Amino acid sequence: MSTYDNIYAIVRQIPKGRVATYGQVADLAHFYGKARLVGYALYQVDERSSDIPWHRVINSKGEISYSPLRQGGDHRQRYLLEQEGIIFSSKGRVNLHQYQWQP
Repeated sequence: MSTYDNIYAIVRQIPKGRVATYGQVADLAHFYGKARLVGYALYQVDERSSDIPWHRVINSKGEISYSPLRQGGDHRQRYLLEQEGIIFSSKGRVNLHQYQWQP
């Protein structure tokens, strides 16, 4: 299994209405301290045709990691999370105590 496939296998386990952090996914995939690697892997996902719930991975502050390279994907990520019942604070944060997935 490739590095990215290992990451994708973890992300596929995150249930609807829950989130995980990049670091959490890295640790679960045995890539300790490599949160950016998770970000790189998820950037490669075709969000329209993939079964990987990429939108359920956020940063350790409980925020979406915005990037101009995602060409609107950031706003789509928030929309998808809100459709799953996840509530954002006025500062754009998700309450990790409430929504973080605990495998």
